[in-house]
Amino acid sequence: MPEEPKTARGRRTRERIVASAAGLIERQGVEATSLDQVLTEAEASKSQLYHYFADKQALVRAVIAWQTASLVGGMAERLAQIDSWAALEAWFEALVAHQEALNCRVGCPIGSLAAELADTDEAARQDLARSFDGWAAQLHTMLDRLRERGLLRPDADTAQSAYAVLATIQGGLLLAKTTRDPQRLRIALAAAGGYLRSLAPAPRV
Repeated sequence: MPEEPKTARGRRTRERIVASAAGLIERQGVEATSLDQVLTEAEASKSQLYHYFADKQALVRAVIAWQTASLVGGMAERLAQIDSWAALEAWFEALVAHQEALNCRVGCPIGSLAAELADTDEAARQDLARSFDGWAAQLHTMLDRLRERGLLRPDADTAQSAYAVLATIQGGLLLAKTTRDPQRLRIALAAAGGYLRSLAPAPRV
């Protein structure tokens, strides 16, 4: 029966297996990634893998959790600092720069997992939906902050706008990955920024 690691060494082993699986899946997809490949990449034994994961599906769900913590969790601090249009634009530019550094070969790991698993693995689909909800919640909080500072109208629907921005980011990342052109992401982010600025209060006359 798989169990959570009880020692620091066990936690490191489990983390190494999950990180190795995440890297392989990011490069070649879930279907093309075998458990044997994961074991080779992680330099782990089969008994170690099955000590923590019942099967490949359980490992994939752990990868989803790992990617969510890395991406969404890692973004929390940056989003918490956005309190102006300039700060928002700087974050958008940082997203483009990140894709440029990766030659647009990664896109959004959560989005890629969703594209592959949403129709074939219901448990994974639910995990991924929660991942997107967590990202949207962070955007929602950021937009609430902009509204509190008077940059958005008091009646602006920040919850709806958060999903609109998230959808635009996802589309931009997909286009950038497919075309290997970061400008596709920059165009999408410019559209998101324009949409948010359209929610600004009318200038006083």
